Amino acid sequence: MSLATTDWLYDNIKNVKILDSSWHLPNQNRKAFKEYSEEHIMNSIFFDIDKYSDQKTDLPHMLPKIKEWEKIVSNLGISNKDKIVVYDNSDLISSCRCWYTFLYFGHDPSLISVLNGGLKKWKQEGKPVFDNVTEISKTNYIAKENKNMVKSKIEIDKNISTKIFKVIDARSRERFAGKAPEPRPSVRSGSIQGSSCLPFGELINRNNNTFKNSNELDLSFKKIMNTEDNNVVFSCGSGVTASVLALAYSLINNKYTPTIYDGSWSEYGLIK
Repeated sequence: MSLATTDWLYDNIKNVKILDSSWHLPNQNRKAFKEYSEEHIMNSIFFDIDKYSDQKTDLPHMLPKIKEWEKIVSNLGISNKDKIVVYDNSDLISSCRCWYTFLYFGHDPSLISVLNGGLKKWKQEGKPVFDNVTEISKTNYIAKENKNMVKSKIEIDKNISTKIFKVIDARSRERFAGKAPEPRPSVRSGSIQGSSCLPFGELINRNNNTFKNSNELDLSFKKIMNTEDNNVVFSCGSGVTASVLALAYSLINNKYTPTIYDGSWSEYGLIK
């Protein structure tokens, strides 16, 4: 169950671990933790995408090392057998990045879901929000990396000639075409040679931030690829909205293993 409905979460709220992994682009002037502190779903814990990443690189929120991830998740009070629902209050549907990270580090796919519609839909339906601090009891989480779920710049460069996998970019068409500036001043405009563009926003119902239905998703992907292809790598600005495409594609292709170019355009387009 990659997506959980708001009604399902409401009915099962005491039986799951809930994470708020809201994240916003630097130029949006929004503070995710402040917003979480003011209102969140009952028992939810804030998952800081920037903080819970590799702190030894200048690239934004890269996957952490396995031992660091085990410490992070243990400190969040999550065990290997916990059912987790991740939500966000972000235009970027940033909960998908947290979902992908748990999958990469070996959490059972049947035990990690994204709340379809996030906090936006939850509040639209009049479901309750709180501002209290959630108590956490530390655990001993054990991770196992699925290294086939991530690609490096070296692999992306090599693929330009070998064409072993298809690269799909989740950024806007204007950014992909180099007609709009990047939100990070250190990054040039443009895209990876041979890649295709499918803006993540085209897969989302903006009235309530839910994913479009499977038929609509299938039609969107079929415009640029064969939807039975499992050799697909998603990219974006910094690995967040690439995860939105990865989840969306997994909804229409259950044989697909979500795979991300972690550095994304923040690495590939870096001005040196």
